[in-house]
Parts: sequence; C-alpha cells; structure tokens
Amino acid sequence: MSPGTQEPPITPDAATPVPTPAVPTPPARIWSPLWELVLARLREFFREPAAIFWTYGFPTVLALALGVAFSGGTDPKAIPIAVLDGPRQAARVEVLQQDPALGVVAVSEDEARRRFQGARIVLAVGGDDEARFLFDPTNPEADATRRRVDDLLQRAAGRKDAVATRTDLVQAPGSRYIDFLIPGLIGMNVMSSSMWGIGYALVEARKRKLLKRLAATPMKRSHFVGSFLIARMVFLVTEVAAILAFAVPVFDVQFQGSILAAALLSIAGAMAFAGLGLVAASRTTSTETVSGLMNIIMLPMFVLSGVFFSASHFPDWMQTFIRPLPLTLLNDGLRAVINEGAGLGDVALPLLALTGGALLTLTVGLRWFRWT
Repeated sequence: MSPGTQEPPITPDAATPVPTPAVPTPPARIWSPLWELVLARLREFFREPAAIFWTYGFPTVLALALGVAFSGGTDPKAIPIAVLDGPRQAARVEVLQQDPALGVVAVSEDEARRRFQGARIVLAVGGDDEARFLFDPTNPEADATRRRVDDLLQRAAGRKDAVATRTDLVQAPGSRYIDFLIPGLIGMNVMSSSMWGIGYALVEARKRKLLKRLAATPMKRSHFVGSFLIARMVFLVTEVAAILAFAVPVFDVQFQGSILAAALLSIAGAMAFAGLGLVAASRTTSTETVSGLMNIIMLPMFVLSGVFFSASHFPDWMQTFIRPLPLTLLNDGLRAVINEGAGLGDVALPLLALTGGALLTLTVGLRWFRWT
C-alpha cells in the first residue's frame, strides 16, 4: 500500500457481538434525602443570627441577670423597715440597727405609707407604750419580718427566753434561687425552640410554596418531618450544654443526679413540644395564625409550670391542671435530677408521660399534615 493510500476502517464481523461498556450501578442511598434535609435545617438555623441569639444567648443573659439579682450570696440584701415618729423612735432605731438583716429608716407615718405604695419597705413600727406594726399581709416577707422585729424589741425590753436556743446556718446544694432557676430555664428553652423551630418553619415554608415543590420530589413525608426532629436533637444537645456550661462555673450550680435521666427527660420533652408545634402548623397557612396558636399553648405554661417560681404557689384546685402540663413535668423532673440527685427510676413517671405525649402529638400532627 502506497504512503498516500488511506487505510480502510476495521469493521467487526457481523457474528461477533460488540461489547457494551459496563455502567456502574449507583449505590442505594436510602438516607440521602433525609441527610440533605437535615443539613438544610442546620444551615437555615445557623444563617439566622436572631435564631442563634434566642436559642443560646437569651437564656444565658436571663440566667445571669436573675442569678445576680436573686443569688444573695454571703451578704444578702437587708429587709427595708421603717420606724415611725414618736418618743421611742431613736431607741427603737438603735435596737433594730443591731440586726444586719434589717435596713432601718426613721420616717413619719405619712412617708411610711407612701413607701408601702412603692414597695420600698416591708414593715413599719411605731407606737408609744405598745409597739404598733404596719405591714401588708399579702407580702410573703411581712409576717416573718414582724416576728423578727418584735423579738428584738422584746429582748431589748428585758424579756428572757425560757429555753436556750442556737442557730446553725445550712447551705445545702440546690437550695438557692439560681439552682431552682436553671432547670426552669432549660425547660423553657426546650419548649420555645422545639415549638418555634418546627411550627413556624413549616408554616413559613408552606406560605412560600416550598412544601408544594417538595411534595413533587421523590422525598418521603417521613424524611421531611424526620429532618426537623433530627435537627432539633442536634440543637437540643448544644442549647442544654450551653446553659449548664455557663451556670456551673459562674454560679457554682452542681449537677447532682443522673446525666442519663436528664438527657432522656430533655429528649422526651423536646419531642413532646415538637409534636405540639407540628399539630399547630399541620394545616395553618399564615405565620400570624401559627404564632398565635403557639403562644396560646406556651404562655400558660410559662406562668403556671414553675419556670421562675414554684408551681406550688398556686391554689390546690389548680394543681390538677398544672401537674400534667408538659413543661411542669419537664421542669420538675430536671429539678429532681439536677438539685436533688434523682436517678432514672425516680423520674420514670414524668419521663413516661412526656414520651406518651410526644407519640400522641407527633402521630396526630403527621395525620393532619398537608403540603398546601
């Protein structure tokens, strides 16, 4: 063949099959949609500075403010009392100032009544031959202060006790207000972030027609809702850890019970509140409506469930309704674990109640849920 002649192409024989290149079969990715949705939830959260502040910053600032205000310490704030004008005013002021727990001022009766109106004094004492006490019976400190002042005045007048007494001060772990407050803040934060993180986010997505688009994808409904629950668990760990990491070194809050019990209570509580958020958002199309629904659910528990003060202060007839509330169960369980050293068996009842509530609300929310 000459150099300029073109070589004919080689064609396979008709009887010889042409091999087809093997195309690798992609591996089964059962969890891929769920994983991608979880990542989307996490990215949405951490791209919102306001959400980060309300989840991590606000509870910390609140714990700092209330802890400083009510922790007391070794130098508690003096109880403000007034000694009214009269011939015995100077002598009574001198006697009462010997007690460092009392903050004594000498004023007229008119001035004392004005100070009562502004809650600037707890008690006033006056009178000539007999001591006359003025106080508001609804003030929880007033009666104890009256007894204290009366005891000082009687001793100064020469009264002798029939039985000798001695006072030993006790500072037990878990007895301070800050010890009471921290579990309540954890419960409050778990409720707020669980309900708002699911309820508001679902309605916002429905309002922007994102749910309708997601419904057209080969994504399962369980993947979509499950992504919110898994992301909620990630946030739960970090938000509880953030509050405790602040309270333990700053206020010397001691975690005395089972870490496992506290973790299971927090998880069950988060799932119960997530279920309530899902129920509120299952068919709601307006963010204003879902905000109102969630506030109707949460605000009574903020007041009744012992976040900032004990639920036992309410009348006995209300306890029937207060004790079964999810936030009451969570707060009481966390306080028993953190402050009283309770174990898993000691909090089995609130744990089972919260778990049952979570299963009920999540089931109802999934059944009612619609994409549009």
